[in-house]
Amino acid sequence: MAILEIRDVASGYGEVQILWGATMTLEQGKLTSLVGANGAGKTTMLRTVMGLLSPWEGSVWFEGEDVSKVSAHAKADMGLILVPEGRQLFTDMSVEENLEMGASPKRARPHTARNLERVYEMFPRLKERRDQKAGTLSGGEQQMLAVARGIMAEPKVLMIDELSLGLAPVLVLDLFQSLKRLKKEGITMLLVEQNVQMALAVSDYGFVLAQGKVELEGKSRDLMNNEHVRAAYLGL
Repeated sequence: MAILEIRDVASGYGEVQILWGATMTLEQGKLTSLVGANGAGKTTMLRTVMGLLSPWEGSVWFEGEDVSKVSAHAKADMGLILVPEGRQLFTDMSVEENLEMGASPKRARPHTARNLERVYEMFPRLKERRDQKAGTLSGGEQQMLAVARGIMAEPKVLMIDELSLGLAPVLVLDLFQSLKRLKKEGITMLLVEQNVQMALAVSDYGFVLAQGKVELEGKSRDLMNNEHVRAAYLGL
């Protein structure tokens, strides 16, 4: 069953159009990857879905409801959560304070204590550093914190922009393992990721974005094994 549908969306910044009639569907409980070259429009897609940008044309549907004009704040309350590129943590606040900020959507507030235990179990390093300022963490720890803050919001759909950017390979493996665990818990995820092979290896389904349009889609395994796709779109 589809939980999130992006229908013929056009979007951009100022007068610069980035997305040109992009269409995607996310199935409930699945991990979906959105891959493509730099500048293809992947971050613009996430920002438009979240409501940080308004679609110029087309529509965004969440749980069967047209949410194209709904604010980002209201979408978060509905369970649509974005872990943005660059993490955007509160660097002067402690790890635990950042996590508590993640629980700000109405639906998540009553479960703050339970979800804290959950993310500390998933990321023991964050528990060790719970009183440390977020700005003093390593890049990998900050990315863990950004993902954990997203989980604190009790997402129905968790969108993650560039999970592995700039991180050491061993930390990247840890983070991708956490995605597998979230998938087992039934959380629907949309992953934008430059590490195409890793993204397709953990996801169920993939969309290939090129020049603002969805050029291809299919089971992740099929996209990975298609030589034309690998060479033409994925740079592999």
